[in-house]
Amino acid sequence: MVTTPRTDLASVLEKAALLSGLSQPELRMLASRTVRKLFSTGELLFSEGEPCSGLHIIAQGKVRIFKTSISGREQVLTVNVPGESVAEVPVFDGGPYPASAVAIEDVEVVFISRRDFHAFCIEHPEVALKVLSVVGARLRRLVGIIEELSFTTIRQRLITVLVKLAQTEGTKTECGIEFQLPATHQELANQLGTVRELISRNLMRLQAEGLLDVGARHIVVKDMKGLSALLEPNS
Repeated sequence: MVTTPRTDLASVLEKAALLSGLSQPELRMLASRTVRKLFSTGELLFSEGEPCSGLHIIAQGKVRIFKTSISGREQVLTVNVPGESVAEVPVFDGGPYPASAVAIEDVEVVFISRRDFHAFCIEHPEVALKVLSVVGARLRRLVGIIEELSFTTIRQRLITVLVKLAQTEGTKTECGIEFQLPATHQELANQLGTVRELISRNLMRLQAEGLLDVGARHIVVKDMKGLSALLEPNS
């Protein structure tokens, strides 16, 4: 990790959802209490169980938040992008980090210590209310993950991702709807709460059923209607 000199951190804070609505003087005041940190791809911002030292606000890059089981299996909880904050809850409850955070690509964050952020929230209660809103949204997302892991099969979760990618990232061609998987099979397995072998096996099964053509990360949906139909309750 590299720490750089403080330069125009107010402009970074201004783009953070938690701090929207603050005046320029207020942003500059908070910026005077912050520091910019740089993390290389694959570098941990913090690990699950470590004492929480403060709040991270992403300026550039993406950060993956994940839990790791005793057996070493990883479950991705979310991916945070520029403008989003990381680890709000332990900043307030004083507990350790409940999950780990790793830089997916080169990442720049603005870091605010627990003590300084507490003091700032006391001076600006509206920021604390925005933190509650963010925490509430994260809780709803976690409940959704629990529901998916509890009540859907790996096949259903994978098909849901494929249909969404085809709809949002796909390009129509003579062969079908083409798109690139945004992650490797291992990373996709981490997001879906399974292992890489099951992702590969289910992709091959969908290909054998004539619904897909599968490359390393290149997918062609040959039958979008048929693929979507597999998500219907009676399929």
